[in-house]
Amino acid sequence: MGTNPKRDKPIVVAFVAATSGTGKTTLIEALVKLLKEKGYKVGTVKHAGHEAEFDREGSDSWRFTRAGADVTVLAAKGQLAVFRAIKQLSLDDALLEAASGTDIILVEGFKEMSVAKIEVYRSGHSEELYCRGDESQDPYLVAVASDMPLDLDVPVLNLNDPVEVCEFIVDRFIK
Repeated sequence: MGTNPKRDKPIVVAFVAATSGTGKTTLIEALVKLLKEKGYKVGTVKHAGHEAEFDREGSDSWRFTRAGADVTVLAAKGQLAVFRAIKQLSLDDALLEAASGTDIILVEGFKEMSVAKIEVYRSGHSEELYCRGDESQDPYLVAVASDMPLDLDVPVLNLNDPVEVCEFIVDRFIK
């Protein structure tokens, strides 16, 4: 498969939920493996609602970043990490970094952004869907991955079957 020469930028699909603990990370992890097996180049973006520590305190790269470097690149055997100072958290900035050489970017979070979304719903974790609740009819919702049947205006996929979710993504966005 690989990169589609007709597409100038990767496909972006966000996985969102009303609450944490629904299985977004586990599902994305499985989807990365499945998409890689199909030959696609996959990027991921994780939105953290809190400040996260990405670099080990006291390391050289940590010291450069803390000294005020606008960009610090950590090059290690088989890995490259970019630490970029930003004024405001933006999905566009994260996608720009993740897009290099990828066919698809799987995003965890950024539920307010205007990108295709698959909501992850696990019974017992929230009263209602985030994108189809009493207050919300998100037009970017393309499917719901759930552990129970739901009557919705978008496809409901089996949360416990990552192959089904992967096939939906490939059929809907890549083929």
